[in-house]
Amino acid sequence: MVLVALAGGLTVAGSAAAQQGPSRSFVNVVQVSGYLDPVLADFLGDAIDESERGGAEALVIQLDSPGSVLPLAELDALVFRVSHARVPIAVWVGESGARALGGAARLVLGAPLAGMAPRSLLGLAPEPLFGDVPVALRRGAVGPEQAAELGVVELNQEEAAVLGSFIAGLDGREVGGRALETATFAPVEGGPPRAELTVDARLAKLDLVPRLMHTVASPPVAYLLLSAALVLVVFELFTAGVGVAGLVGAGCGVLAAYGLAVLPTSPVGLALLGLGMFGFAIDIQTGVARFWTGVGVVAYALGSVLLFDGVSIGWLPLLSGLVGVVVIMLAGLPATVRSRFSTPTVGRESMIGEMGEAVAETSPDGVVRVRDALWPARTNRATPITAGQRVRVVGIHGPLLEVEPEEGGAKDYRERRGSAGAPP
Repeated sequence: MVLVALAGGLTVAGSAAAQQGPSRSFVNVVQVSGYLDPVLADFLGDAIDESERGGAEALVIQLDSPGSVLPLAELDALVFRVSHARVPIAVWVGESGARALGGAARLVLGAPLAGMAPRSLLGLAPEPLFGDVPVALRRGAVGPEQAAELGVVELNQEEAAVLGSFIAGLDGREVGGRALETATFAPVEGGPPRAELTVDARLAKLDLVPRLMHTVASPPVAYLLLSAALVLVVFELFTAGVGVAGLVGAGCGVLAAYGLAVLPTSPVGLALLGLGMFGFAIDIQTGVARFWTGVGVVAYALGSVLLFDGVSIGWLPLLSGLVGVVVIMLAGLPATVRSRFSTPTVGRESMIGEMGEAVAETSPDGVVRVRDALWPARTNRATPITAGQRVRVVGIHGPLLEVEPEEGGAKDYRERRGSAGAPP
């Protein structure tokens, strides 16, 4: 099977036999994964147009999607385009374990031909405008066998096991009064016939920029980008000027805004996230978790759960985002703000042991210079200190420093007085 690019700037590749021999007919294959959004809708529309213009034998949509975030009118238009295209369109829910749920299931129902790989799921489809949906699909999801029994797929799971067998299984199927020719079958003694494709398969994927925008519009990525943007914005509120954190936060915010615009975002959830960040910011200034921190945790948790209507963030991204924000706000950000932007202060313990100089005679009270600042001082146990003498800080009592001479402190002084016969 020859894989070549259909669109999006991919490099064309082909086998030597295909390049040397006469040109064969071809089947275009487009891969669609994730929620159906405007990026994928445009991608499918372009693929249909290209297949119609290029004379493709068929267009195969490889589908793995948990649903659609398209407005209902746009989803209806896309399904109508698939069902009424001039080129035969076949939807393959694959590979094994793939899904076509919600609005994505309507592409399967609207396509002229469809098949499901083993362990794939189809269902939870809303009532489409073009026809009725089986009750089983509206109540839940079904596998390949039940879908075949309901008549919503034409190829069984053996024919749709892999992409090659699915394309081969299209051979002889009629679409629009024309039978497709995709493979030849040779009999094999004691087993099923061996299929050989008579068409080339041209694979197309999203280009880099559309792929980025499609990724950003997924619920978990949009949520995590929004969380990162809010955290970095709060960090910048406690800094002077705009730094790297602000620029990164702005970039995350722009990408998150696109995702929120595409996805069914709840204003209530968004407001709760903002309230949570406001609560965190209040207590960050004090450096202690208090009432507003509790408000921030509760509001951010509720906002995370209620952020999107009808689509799921997923438990792992949800817990990762929530726990990450709470840890950063309670531990990381206050410590960072204190270390980078707090004003250095003199603590009681930090000055003990410091050396200074007596500005005036200290007996017992006087003034000393420590750390280039003047301090009221008292000698240690009335040890006299003359002006200009070096002193050591041995204690602090409010603004008053307790000092002793650098040499001959209180103990030495008492010993000298005792040896002279002075009273103790």
